[in-house]
Amino acid sequence: MNPIYKKVGVVGAGAMGRGIAQIATQAGSLVKLFDMQPEAVSKAISSVGAQWDKLADKQRLTSEQVAQYKLSLEVATQINDLADCDLVIEAIVERLDIKKSFFAELEALVQPSTVLVTNTSSLSVTAIASALKRPEQFAGYHFFNPVPLMKVVEVIAGIKTNPKICQDLSQYANQMGHQAVQAQDTPGFIVNHAGRGYGTEALRIVSEGIADFASIDRILKDQVGFKLGPFELMDLTALDVSHPVMESIYQQYYEEPRYRPSVITAQRLAGGIVGKKVGEGFYKYIDGVAQVAPEPPVPVVDNMPPVWVSTRAVRRAELLQLLKDLGAKIETGASPSSQALSIVAPLGFDVTTVAVVERLDPARTIGIDFFIDDKLTKRRVLATNPATRSDMRDAAHALFAKDGKPVSVIRDSGGFVTQRVVATIVNIACDICQQGVCTPNDLETAVTLGLGYPMGPLMMGDKFGPTEILEILFNVQTVYGDPRYRPSPWLRRRGAIGLSLSHVES
Repeated sequence: MNPIYKKVGVVGAGAMGRGIAQIATQAGSLVKLFDMQPEAVSKAISSVGAQWDKLADKQRLTSEQVAQYKLSLEVATQINDLADCDLVIEAIVERLDIKKSFFAELEALVQPSTVLVTNTSSLSVTAIASALKRPEQFAGYHFFNPVPLMKVVEVIAGIKTNPKICQDLSQYANQMGHQAVQAQDTPGFIVNHAGRGYGTEALRIVSEGIADFASIDRILKDQVGFKLGPFELMDLTALDVSHPVMESIYQQYYEEPRYRPSVITAQRLAGGIVGKKVGEGFYKYIDGVAQVAPEPPVPVVDNMPPVWVSTRAVRRAELLQLLKDLGAKIETGASPSSQALSIVAPLGFDVTTVAVVERLDPARTIGIDFFIDDKLTKRRVLATNPATRSDMRDAAHALFAKDGKPVSVIRDSGGFVTQRVVATIVNIACDICQQGVCTPNDLETAVTLGLGYPMGPLMMGDKFGPTEILEILFNVQTVYGDPRYRPSPWLRRRGAIGLSLSHVES
């Protein structure tokens, strides 16, 4: 292999630096690993060597490759050892003052042609470069942990970065077996920016008393196909990592409501309940296994009331067919009888609002989230309003669970759970495109590889319908009066005229 950068310095012997050193060596570069603590470098190199030995045992590397890699990964005992490197990648503490000071010192040692890059996840590349005499030779190069497995790299241009530098860094990422995406120097770049919707909206739902952590995780995994629920994910990444990112992006965007953090994570971080690594987060862990309370049992209902379905229900024909398949006695009048269970299926609105607008008895009214085709989900979600009678709630739960599909019953919420979380994710992604942070294609690639979503957020919007997403946001904003839910101009315009969000004409 003939790598673009023959000699590469990696600064920082933590997990991130260790991973970068591993893949850079495998790309054919001579790599020098430096850290202010020499013993950390020795441990890191031993750890990487052990990883290569394991890959050889699994016959994924040859013994000759491993021997060559070990010869190509060297200890840099002092910063001066990096002077002859073509590229130096910094992966040290996430503090602007320390990074600026370090790069100013490093720039004075290396050749004028040397490219300097930072692995920062949340700091401004331009701000770090402001301390340099050659900011055109500086860029962001953001890897994700664990580096050998997370195959996406964000290449970030500062205001003065030479575009050729970003092209070369992208090509080098490909040589390391990773997929490069190019981003403008904006808070959170692509992945951390696009990821603001999932966790923060789930936290908001909890803060409103709508559902508990486990219920929200179950709903989003079973209805949308996320591999991890938002609270499982935050436990895995740990709040001492994820909460500061939430605050950083919110503050850097001058308190943009779409990125508003939650007091829930702030309190838990202050109390040290940060996640799986300490044995307790949103879940408690025993031997690394989350302790999750079982779901409530399906109620036993002897006398099932007749069912009336709102004429304004989304996917009404499909909902009526489902009720027939479940054996419900369906009323077909213009309004429900005094004994009927009234079913509403709104987009964005809460059950209370629909009951009032449609002049339904709220005591007998239940909402169902029919935003996604029932055949494509593994769970049904019902919502009560503050006046819903317990017998009507139990009847609806028992009826919709008749075929064995799990049912979650939540409290009233504009947009249930899935609607508002999906709409928030799609809306933020659309605004990333509106701001020109990256191309739609790079956005989709970065999110699917960096966040593990079942599909890119723009494709998610296309799948569930840009017009429907737009309606959800308008209606949720009406319910809550919060500018957090205002639609991005990108979504509003494309959704209004029926254009795809993910396939954009050049």
